[in-house]
Amino acid sequence: MPSTPTEVVRALAAGVRHLVVDRPTGARLDARLDELADLYAEDTDVRHPFSPLGDTPLRTRAELRAHFAQIHSRVPAVDGFEPVGQVHQTADPEVVIHEFAYTGTLDGRPFSIPCVFITRVRDGRIIESRDYGDHIGMARLAGRLGHLATALAAAAD
Repeated sequence: MPSTPTEVVRALAAGVRHLVVDRPTGARLDARLDELADLYAEDTDVRHPFSPLGDTPLRTRAELRAHFAQIHSRVPAVDGFEPVGQVHQTADPEVVIHEFAYTGTLDGRPFSIPCVFITRVRDGRIIESRDYGDHIGMARLAGRLGHLATALAAAAD
């Protein structure tokens, strides 16, 4: 189990990578989802401020586990989904900024999905995070731009 804030955020990005690249199923998928959710405190506050459909806070491990299951089901099989970037320390020892991009190829075409996570880790678990990611880029990668456009149009009505 990672313990420092830097180790925890790197484990999170690597865990999502394994979820997408390894495509686990059954018990392996359940174990991977549990490992990711276990990086968070039971009571947490995770937000995605740039989410095109609005920011719905994730407050429990169960909600985070469901969030990661959606990533697994929506992101297609890709060649690589490597978190490439760096972790910045802050004046607050609990807070780190993970500036990175998930990079790889899909059908021979390279992609890069930029992300910045501002994360507070206490006692080896994430208690708060603001995750700024390229939601449009993820929708494009997943072949879900049409779904997103439909959802945005419905939300505007």
